[in-house]
Formats: sequence, structure tokens, C-alpha cells
Amino acid sequence: MDNKSEIAELALAWAEAIVANDAAAIGRFMADEWVIVGPDGATSKTDFLASVASGDLTHDMMRAASEPRVEIYGATAVYTARVVNSGHFRGQAFTADEWTTDVFVRRGAKWQCVLSHATPAAKLDTSDFE
Repeated sequence: MDNKSEIAELALAWAEAIVANDAAAIGRFMADEWVIVGPDGATSKTDFLASVASGDLTHDMMRAASEPRVEIYGATAVYTARVVNSGHFRGQAFTADEWTTDVFVRRGAKWQCVLSHATPAAKLDTSDFE
């Protein structure tokens, strides 16, 4: 399997762990220094996994809504896709349609994510194309 395919499969497996709401399984995909950056700022691995473990953050669904783009730069891989997901955060239901980018680093034989970034996807105004 080539590195691009390996990263695409890794991203799918990570999404499955997130939907299973299994903090230990989710954490195996992340480097210790992992952070996620989104509209509300940056969240550390420790804080993210604590939210999952406590039940404050749960996911019911997570899937790619676009063909992922994977680029490899030596021991670094960048995965980008439009992702839709749903769940609950502190008792409030949410749905999200986001462009996400994950940066993976190969450490030995294992890829680990060091950074995730999520940007809300804008609805496309098709009137500009008419």
C-alpha cells in the first residue's frame, strides 16, 4: 500500500473511533502534542479526549463529503476533505459541515496526527455561475 492510501485509510479508521466515542482508540491516532484548531480556538489532545471520556462530546456520524486530498512530503502527510458530522456537546445536539485538514508525521513505522484544523464549509451561492 502506498503512503497516500495508508493515510486515507488511517483517516477513515480515526473517524470510526470518533463515532465509537472511544477516547483511548481516538488517542492512538494523535501525537501527544496534537491540537485541533477551529473557530473557537485551539484544543489540546488532553482536553479533547477528556471531553470524549466524560461524555461531554459524542459523535453519532462522521463521514467525508468530498474525495480526500492527500499529499506526502517526506515523513509528513497532509489530508484534506470536506467532512460532515453530528453528535452532542454538553447536551446540545450539533451538526457540522466542515473542511478539515489533518497533518500526520511518520514516527518509526507509525503515522500520528500532530494538527487538525476545521473550517466551517460555506454554502455555495450558485447564482454567481448563472
